[in-house]
Order: sequence, then C-alpha cells, then structure tokens
Amino acid sequence: MATAIAIRRNDSVVVIAGRDRGKRGRVLRVIPARARLIVEGVHMIKRHTRANPQRNVKGGIVEREGSIHVSNVQLVCPECGKQTRVGRRLLGDGRKVRVCRRCEGVVDK
Repeated sequence: MATAIAIRRNDSVVVIAGRDRGKRGRVLRVIPARARLIVEGVHMIKRHTRANPQRNVKGGIVEREGSIHVSNVQLVCPECGKQTRVGRRLLGDGRKVRVCRRCEGVVDK
C-alpha cells in the first residue's frame, strides 16, 4: 500500500534519526511503494558487484547510497533554511502547493 509522501526528488532534507543523524542531502529517488528515499551521501552501503563487460561495469566493492525511511528525514525549507514539517495550501490560481510549517513559505517553485 503506497502512502502519500510529502518529499519529492531534488528536495533538500536533513536526517533526524539513525546513524546519519544531522546530515543534509538532496533526494535522488523516491520509492513510494515502500515509503523510502535515497538521499545523496546518506546511508552509504557497500555492494559486491560482478564485472559485466557488456554494460561496462567493473567488478569489486562499490559504495553507494542505500534507502532510508521517509519518517527519518525532514524537509529543509528553501526560504528559511530550517528543517520543517510540510503543510499543503490551495493558492488563488487553483494550485495545491507544499508550504513550510515554520515560515509559511511556499516550498514548490
């Protein structure tokens, strides 16, 4: 069962729980079916990969980002620069946008 996630790709987030608490990063990918995110530079894991010359992939141990649950991150407001919860508001022109709960600034461009 997929849930609505208030965080989207290219949003800036801060990790609020786990071994990477306090780190900031940009969201690279959202996995709504599992309520997880892949954040740049956060939850680095080591993958053992087999060489594949057809795809031009070298073998060995590759370090890359693992997924992190959406409940362990908070959005960083682009206007006030602080971590915040996300609200929604209907604008006058009929658009539904995400807003910062601290400064009431619009998160969406």
